[in-house]
Amino acid sequence: MTVDPQQQARVEVRGLTKQFGSLKAVDNLSFSVEPGRITGFLGPNGAGKTTTLRMLLGLVRPTSGSATIGGQPYAHLRTPQHVVGAALEATNFHPGRSGRDHLRVMADTAHVDSGRVDEMLEMVGIPAAARQRAGGYSMGMRQRLALAGALLGDPQVLLLDEPANGLDPEGIRWLRMLLRHLSGQGKTILISSHMLSEVEQTVDDVVIIANGKLIRQGAIGDLPTEHVSTVRTSEPRQLIAALTTSGLQASEVDGSIQVVGRDLVRIGDVAFRAGLPIHELRTNENDLEKLFFELTSAEGNRNTEGAA
Repeated sequence: MTVDPQQQARVEVRGLTKQFGSLKAVDNLSFSVEPGRITGFLGPNGAGKTTTLRMLLGLVRPTSGSATIGGQPYAHLRTPQHVVGAALEATNFHPGRSGRDHLRVMADTAHVDSGRVDEMLEMVGIPAAARQRAGGYSMGMRQRLALAGALLGDPQVLLLDEPANGLDPEGIRWLRMLLRHLSGQGKTILISSHMLSEVEQTVDDVVIIANGKLIRQGAIGDLPTEHVSTVRTSEPRQLIAALTTSGLQASEVDGSIQVVGRDLVRIGDVAFRAGLPIHELRTNENDLEKLFFELTSAEGNRNTEGAA
C-alpha cells in the first residue's frame, strides 16, 4: 500500500500529557501541523513548549497520549534524520570541534553523503567559519550551525525551538526567507518562539498554549483580532473629532490615530470633507501580540506551574 506523502510529513499531538511529580507540564494537549505550512508554537515561558517538542523527539516519555510524525512515534522511524530535523538548542556541539567537523560527524551518523556538509554550510551562510572551532562562534552563528545540522538529512519535518535567538535583523530576515523556501517545498515546519512580531510575519498557523493546555489554534489570518486602521495627520485632534462625529471610534496612540474598522474609503472621505491632510492611511495586520497577551493573561491561563 502506498503511503500518502502528506501523511508521512504530518505532525500530530493527541491527548499529550506529561507529569513531573506534582507538576503537570503538558495537559491533554492536541494539535496538528500540516505539510507545506509553517506553524508557530507559542506560549509564555514555562507553558510546556519545550517539553512538548522533546516528547515529539522521543527525548521525554509522555505520561499519556501520543506525539507522532507521519503516524509513528519518533523511536519507530527507520531513518529519523531523513524524516525529522530538529534544533532544540544551539549548544549541542563539541566546543573544540570545527563547524565542518561537527556536521561531518552528524553526516556519518545519519549515513548522509559528506558533500552535503559543505552544501548546508553554504545554505546557512557560514562557509567562511567552517574551519573555526564552534566554541568561538557567536550565538547567531551557533543558531545557523544548529539549523545546518537539522537540514543535513533533507528531512520532511523541521522542529525548531527559538531559531531566531541571537540573529541580527539581517539574519532574522534570512531565516524567514529560508523557512518560506522550505515550506514551499512541502516541508512541515513547527517553530517555537517568543518573538511575536517576527512570528506574525513568518507563520501560516499558530498553536498557543498556557500551563500545558491548548488555548487557541488556527490560521493566522483567521485569528479573531479587532480590525483597526491607522491614520497619520498633522491635525490629530481635529481628525479624531471629525471621525467621532461620523460615528467612527478613533483615538490617538503613539503619534497615530487608531480607528476601529477597515473602511479606508470612509475614513478618507471624512478627512477630505473636514479639509484635513492625511500622511498615512492603512489597515493593520492581525495583532498577534495583543491576542497572545489577552489569552495568556486571562483567568485560568496565567502561568502558575513553571513548566518548561
